[in-house]
Amino acid sequence: MKRILFVLLLTAMAFKAEAQINELGVFVGGANYIGDVGPTTYVAPEKLALGILYKWNRSPRHSWRAGFNYGRITSNDADSDVSGRQQRGNTFQNTIKELQAGLEFSFFDFNLHDEDFKITPYVFTGLSYFWYDELYIDAEKEGKDYANGSSIAIPMTVGVKAHIAKNLVIGLEAGARYTFTDNLDGSNPDDNKYENLRFGNLDSNDWYVFTGLTLTYTFGVKPCYCSE
Repeated sequence: MKRILFVLLLTAMAFKAEAQINELGVFVGGANYIGDVGPTTYVAPEKLALGILYKWNRSPRHSWRAGFNYGRITSNDADSDVSGRQQRGNTFQNTIKELQAGLEFSFFDFNLHDEDFKITPYVFTGLSYFWYDELYIDAEKEGKDYANGSSIAIPMTVGVKAHIAKNLVIGLEAGARYTFTDNLDGSNPDDNKYENLRFGNLDSNDWYVFTGLTLTYTFGVKPCYCSE
């Protein structure tokens, strides 16, 4: 975590302060997963998720954004509304460590040169690279890790943010990640040694979701986007 923060600080310092507004802050919320085990509710934050993020506000409408997130995901067939899953009774937990970068677009002008209160909905997308544990479900119906895994995901985030003070921006967002793996839950282990333990829809990849609050501190000389 300290190394990631150091890299983001160096990135922020690399840009000329007089050329744009910078934001550096934190994310606090919860994580959940959608796949072959347990319920399929898309936004249902359960386990704690934390992160740090940096934004370079290129204009009042769009920002380049990068960050690191950490969270735990877990699910239990007993909590599903599907009777077949309830009878099966599988459960698992996993850990997600994610680096992401992309573009954030604000629907309304969010000019931080103007220090008045302002609020806007926004969307964010880009690319995520994440680390997790490769799992299989054992005879006790619990997920067991057998290797370290990594993959990429496409984040699809919606949120609303507000400029609440001279140098503070607060946001509320929900971000679903479509992953390129089907084994966050132990349903489709890559190792053929566990081939007979695969289950569920093997043609459908897993999702994970981070939902929570962001708080960022703005710095750098604030440019005026308006015409002189």
